[in-house]
Amino acid sequence: MHSAAWHARIACGDEVGAGFLVTGRRVLTCAHVVRWSDRAAVTVSFPHARELGELSATVVVHGGWAGEVTDPGDVAVLELDRDVPLAPAGFAPPAAAYTEPYPKLIAYGFPEGYDEGTLAEYQAVSGQLIAGEWLELVAWNGHGQPLVAGFSGAAATLPDGRVAGMITAASDAPDVRKGRMLPLDVMARYWPGLRELVPAPGHRDDTRDLLHALLRRAAAGTGPACDPNRLYVDAVGAFGPPLPPGGFSSLWAAAAYVQGEVPDPAAEGRFADRLRELLHEEPALSSPAPAAAPDAAIPAAPAWSPVVVEIDHSGAGPDQVTVEVSAYRDGRRRPVGARRLPRNAVRAYVQSRIDEAVAHLAPDADELVTFVLPREWLNEAVAHWECGADDSTPLGCAYPLVVTDRARHHSGRLRHQLRKKWQKLDSGGAIEVHRVECGTRERPPSLRKRLWDGDAHLAGFAAPPTAARQHFEVGLTVPVPVLLWPRTGAPCPGHEDAPRSGAEPEDRPCPGTAFLDQLTAAVAGVPPAELPRHILSLRLTAAADDEPDRHWASDVQLLWDDPRCFPETTASLHSPVA
Repeated sequence: MHSAAWHARIACGDEVGAGFLVTGRRVLTCAHVVRWSDRAAVTVSFPHARELGELSATVVVHGGWAGEVTDPGDVAVLELDRDVPLAPAGFAPPAAAYTEPYPKLIAYGFPEGYDEGTLAEYQAVSGQLIAGEWLELVAWNGHGQPLVAGFSGAAATLPDGRVAGMITAASDAPDVRKGRMLPLDVMARYWPGLRELVPAPGHRDDTRDLLHALLRRAAAGTGPACDPNRLYVDAVGAFGPPLPPGGFSSLWAAAAYVQGEVPDPAAEGRFADRLRELLHEEPALSSPAPAAAPDAAIPAAPAWSPVVVEIDHSGAGPDQVTVEVSAYRDGRRRPVGARRLPRNAVRAYVQSRIDEAVAHLAPDADELVTFVLPREWLNEAVAHWECGADDSTPLGCAYPLVVTDRARHHSGRLRHQLRKKWQKLDSGGAIEVHRVECGTRERPPSLRKRLWDGDAHLAGFAAPPTAARQHFEVGLTVPVPVLLWPRTGAPCPGHEDAPRSGAEPEDRPCPGTAFLDQLTAAVAGVPPAELPRHILSLRLTAAADDEPDRHWASDVQLLWDDPRCFPETTASLHSPVA
């Protein structure tokens, strides 16, 4: 028996309907079920998990439904006020509900008098869509529960429990057991995020995931405009299915048509290849990689499974940023949540999402929390952020935690060069700490040459980035895989950015030099791939010290950059600025 805990009851004002959990925090339902959400609270409960009680929810995606029964876009995505410990619904391939012989579809709804829910059995009349939007349903047999008010938003599931669509309407004529549902491919027109949850039969999962990453990048508007109709023609070729009447209104619509309507599975890869070229990405998807020579040495795969928190300027004002949280599993990126926020709300949002992202990782995965930050945020005390409102453990004492520079993270040049550096590091051997001393007189171009000529793998800075701006930027723009520095501390007298306040004792010990001495001793013999775990241990040691604020590692910041852990960094953040 499959689990049914993801079935949800939705209430908004006088309206009661159904819905289904699709991620740890998001629920799909009909837009008309929450039509009064601007003036009435939306609550969600789970009949098979009554201990959760009623949860508040907000509408975060609206399909554009205009208010009439026959208006399209009757789709809404709700975001719960907290994660729920329930497995979300699983999905069937898009055409499963209307492939002959038409299967039984089971809906779990909440008509009047059935607050605990009841079931109805239906099937599709035909594979023909009504007005390009709905499948018509008829009762599986002549008796049983009809589709009435309270079933709107219910998942239409196959007998094995996989979701094949969503109930949207029922006949109001007496003794007529008919209704309508939105199939999954139609629902995805109104919420593109659904495409990443629905399997595409005959198409490779890795190709689909990479295509969705490219589509998100194109939607973010960071690259050139792309004609969806031209891309479609390029993908299917001269002898493929012709362009549908009216063409495609978006890249997402064209991609969905290729995935669902074009019989040639290779068309999806060609579509992604062409889109990648137009966005100036590399390499192509459809060209198979050359086979490795039998005796070729294969670099060890990175063991880390990253949870990524990416922050970028939103374009909506100096205080507004876009935050995206995602997890990597089996080399693929799984988005968890994205939102535009004022800077002072970022910490709480990240705290609310980290656990959900970690839950996406494989049970035996070694998690690595990675903050991808704008350059002016690199010294942010993210390792000291608490895990949550009910858990004061610093994130840096709960997980291996690193930061990286956003521009560096998305630089094709640096990613290529860093991969080569890591291949050398995989072969073993000791690494040297290239010290950038406090008050250094070394010119930035000289530091750049030293780091290049010395084939540097780890650069240690004696002072925070604000105290060594030019030298620190050199470290970010050369392929040094690891940078370490103290987040706090004033520069010593004589430093280019140090305040000049009169005579200083010449024999005053330099805290930056002491930091580098301690750092050099602490990382000696530690493989670079293990540094995130080693720094976690140092942070725990510092926190347990009798005087934690005085421990040399209490404010250590680790920039650790192995591009092989992040195979989809070409997918830029989507900015939700209207």
